Amino acid sequence: MNLAIEAAGLTKRYGKTEVLSHLDLAVPRGTIFALLGPNGAGKTTTINILTTLERADAGTARVDGVDVGSEPKQVRSRIAVTGQSAAVDGVLSGEENLRMMGRLLGLGSREARVRAGELLESLELSPAARRPVKSYSGGMRRRLDLAISLIVTRPVLFLDEPTTGLDARSRQQLWGVIRSLAANGSTVFLTTQYLEEADVLADDIAVLNGGRVVASGTAAQLKARVGGESVELHDELGALLFSVPSDGSVPGVRAAIDEIDRLGLRGVISLRRPSLDDVFLALTDPGTAENPIAPNTPTTPGDSEARRATVDTLTGKALR
Repeated sequence: MNLAIEAAGLTKRYGKTEVLSHLDLAVPRGTIFALLGPNGAGKTTTINILTTLERADAGTARVDGVDVGSEPKQVRSRIAVTGQSAAVDGVLSGEENLRMMGRLLGLGSREARVRAGELLESLELSPAARRPVKSYSGGMRRRLDLAISLIVTRPVLFLDEPTTGLDARSRQQLWGVIRSLAANGSTVFLTTQYLEEADVLADDIAVLNGGRVVASGTAAQLKARVGGESVELHDELGALLFSVPSDGSVPGVRAAIDEIDRLGLRGVISLRRPSLDDVFLALTDPGTAENPIAPNTPTTPGDSEARRATVDTLTGKALR
């Protein structure tokens, strides 16, 4: 496999606290990879090591084929990084920020001006191009920060929670930019608190908890670990009354509805599929993170009376 990023046994300690513990990663070229995890799981530390901002205490890592520990300058020439806070000059205009960074990275004056214009246009910042950045909204500053990272095309782009604080429209604009980068051959490594973002963008996902990767795979593979679909019954306020595992097929859904009818329950029926929220909560819960995730246990006819009793207990009555 042609890998853009690979890590083996990465370990990092701060004093007696082990932030990363024998972390292994493998990210193919030209893909979007998402690293998920709760606050303090080690996501930013992982990016800091891979981008040469920190050194690992143990283990090895290579980015674009270059060893992070022994050749940090070579690694830095192959990557672009957008951190959690906008790194822009508030006094300069958006265009001036981009042109300055382009010149610092070796572009000629005309080339830097043209590239700045392209990025301002693609990120819908052209109307504010000549305004001081201190007058920009948070979302505009975040888009400008990403534009600065893209002023020179690099093989690997690291995005540490790139859409934090953005509204839905701005977030979707950035998603489009990220997709286009991967489509043009760049590798994107992102951390995010938005599980929908990883679900929509990432080719592969790893879930980090307590400094360890506790699961990895595609979004579909991770969802399959927490069980299949289910037919749910909710009351008029949206509270869950009853749930029957299902394979999602027409016969399976019909059988689940028939079972609800047999129990004499009434409410609103919906088909629920596992989400990355389910995966995240199952894998990062302190009581379950170290244990394998068991799929949903199929419902059997003999359980009907017990389930009816459970519904009665939880709701005070069965809706009839």
